[in-house]
Amino acid sequence: MYIGVKDIIDILLVSAILFGIYRLLRRSGASNLFWGILAFVFAWLLVSYVFSLELTGVLFDRFVSVGAIALVVIFQTEIRSFFYGIGARFNVEKLPTHWLRLRHTKQNTKDLQSNIDSIVTACSHMSASQTGALIVIANQQGLTEYADTGEKIDAKISTRMIENIFFKNTPLHDGALIIAHNRLYAAACILPVSKRHDLPKSYGLRHRAALGLAEKTDVLAIIVSEETGKISVAQGDMIKAVTINELEHNYLAPMFGITPQAENK
Repeated sequence: MYIGVKDIIDILLVSAILFGIYRLLRRSGASNLFWGILAFVFAWLLVSYVFSLELTGVLFDRFVSVGAIALVVIFQTEIRSFFYGIGARFNVEKLPTHWLRLRHTKQNTKDLQSNIDSIVTACSHMSASQTGALIVIANQQGLTEYADTGEKIDAKISTRMIENIFFKNTPLHDGALIIAHNRLYAAACILPVSKRHDLPKSYGLRHRAALGLAEKTDVLAIIVSEETGKISVAQGDMIKAVTINELEHNYLAPMFGITPQAENK
């Protein structure tokens, strides 16, 4: 049997699609369902095309036609998030803005660095005092639906403002702070919680909410643990503890579009 270039491309495409479906289901905490569906499809192919069992094949065909619709209904939120993420990455209207963001004037870079310093200082202070915090920094995707769950503040980014928002027992401390367009955009926002089962038990609701939003959008989420004071970041399907230096140079600087050369000026 000869396998040509088209066959190899076909196999790679199917593998990529299956891997994408697996990641989608894993994020929703239903990775076992993926293997169940894969086993069902394998059995269906054996019955219909290898052994040619007509009656059983017809039964499997009916299950497949109805099951496909059922899966779309059950996972409509995950599917919507998947295509929303693809659309955000290839949004042509936002490409010029993203490109211009890399072209900083000296004053613009200074303002952005000042915003980074304010966030870093606030996180450092809250870490030392073990004040729980969840800060979300928007990138290209809009966060209006999440900002609408909290209180719009539209304030300048400053250390004092951030610390006051998360000060214990204040009205806005319970929830996420969203930073967008270099402004403190909204506070006390409710975020979707990650359904992953492989997270450490030490991760509380803030960590799961940060990862839940990071899985669905292109944000950078910063978490300060109320129990340990440790600082963590969530981006994509990754969540990890970081130092203050790593937070500033490895995550915040790239997020605000500041290159190492610009930082040294």
